[in-house]
Amino acid sequence: MENEMVKDAISKLKEANIRITPQRYAVLEYLVEYHTHPTADEIYRALESRFPNMSVATVYNNLRMLTELGLVQEMKYGDASSRFDFSTHRHYHAICQNCGKIADFHYPSLDDVEIAAGRLTGFDIQDHRLEVYGICPECQEKM
Repeated sequence: MENEMVKDAISKLKEANIRITPQRYAVLEYLVEYHTHPTADEIYRALESRFPNMSVATVYNNLRMLTELGLVQEMKYGDASSRFDFSTHRHYHAICQNCGKIADFHYPSLDDVEIAAGRLTGFDIQDHRLEVYGICPECQEKM
């Protein structure tokens, strides 16, 4: 399944005439394999032993490009480093207020929320994001 996700993403890159460098492939593969919503620095640290000449800027540039293509979602939280999530379909996030762990969950699309928000504000709503906050099972056990 995960190899299929990487293959589909590679196909989208090729359709957009984007060269598939080993570093780009590795960043994409990391995001598909690890559902930890990593920061760019975490991805860099995970891959630096395989690519000793790769810079943090290379990781950021690849993440920016993957985000622009819609393959990756950038999750911004105030002053903290952005986290990145490989996303081929809409999903939402549950975030632990204790340890910061982020878990994906699927729920029927909330398109009606976009319609209501547009009507109430006059905005042309383009997208939405839903996050719920609580305490993850591991932190609950520790308490």
